[in-house]
Amino acid sequence: MASRVVLHVGLMKSGTSYVQRRLDANRDLLAERGVLLPGRRWRDQMLAVSDVLGRAQQAGKSEGRWQALLDEVAAHEGTALVSMEFLGPAKPESIQRVLASLAPAPVEVVLTLRDLGRAIPAMWQEGLQNGGTLAWAEYVGQFPGAQQAGRMFWLQQGMGRIAANWTDAVGADRVALVTVPPPGADPGLLWARFCEATGVPAADGVDVPPANTSLDAVSAVLLRELNLRLRGDHLRTGEYHRLVKFEVAKQRLAGRGGPPIGFDPTPWLRQRALEIEDRLRATGARVVGGLGDLEPARVPGIDPGTVPVDAAMLTQVEALRADVLRRRAG
Repeated sequence: MASRVVLHVGLMKSGTSYVQRRLDANRDLLAERGVLLPGRRWRDQMLAVSDVLGRAQQAGKSEGRWQALLDEVAAHEGTALVSMEFLGPAKPESIQRVLASLAPAPVEVVLTLRDLGRAIPAMWQEGLQNGGTLAWAEYVGQFPGAQQAGRMFWLQQGMGRIAANWTDAVGADRVALVTVPPPGADPGLLWARFCEATGVPAADGVDVPPANTSLDAVSAVLLRELNLRLRGDHLRTGEYHRLVKFEVAKQRLAGRGGPPIGFDPTPWLRQRALEIEDRLRATGARVVGGLGDLEPARVPGIDPGTVPVDAAMLTQVEALRADVLRRRAG
């Protein structure tokens, strides 16, 4: 049985893709140093976590994957590391189910945390890349508030609640909070903090280029318009993910280099961030980095609401829609 299991549980949009890609790039090095990354690639961990959490979205693809992961962990004598952000907001009963299945191996938990100023635009984009149609102004207007988008955001980004759930489950001495460095920092600093938090000996491992998956403001508005027009075409979830999220949003629109989505955190959001810092401090979990990194950052850019949905954009939207439907039929 593994001597210890490290669960990197997110949070979503906190540099997880960068960390996961760098773990994969150093898979052989980690194995030489006694660290197991269960599965042959990161997708195997995603499916395994979907299985244990009972995520309906992956039903049929993930069945038996968690047990396969457990079998690998049981056959390994060193450290095993799982990185999957679906685990972060898991309910306490789901957390207990995960921990029970890993027993008797001791479990340590790492949460990567990003300031709310950058998290809000990132989560709006994530929603659009999963079929969302909420306009930017409507989305931002739900902070504070109890509307659906606001509730979904805090479900995924409620740092205080999530950290408390995990420290309650495994003990504060086995939880590390890694803060994402402020804007402009070397991406390698996040990796160095992650290695320090996990005790994984790979700070000298090979680097990977930052994943440039952000949508600029124009691309985000274009994707929203595409989603609006696809609603009547009834794409299944898997079809949308393949044909729109990956082939359109990530491969064609991401990284086009236009003006980014600008966001200036409100006084309410800054106060909420201070309250979250207090709650994180109260968990007693170890902090790698500094809670000051969670002060909401101003994101320079433009308001997506000022992007004109003109004839030229609508022509692009209709061409993309026609292409999506053609590829679905073919």
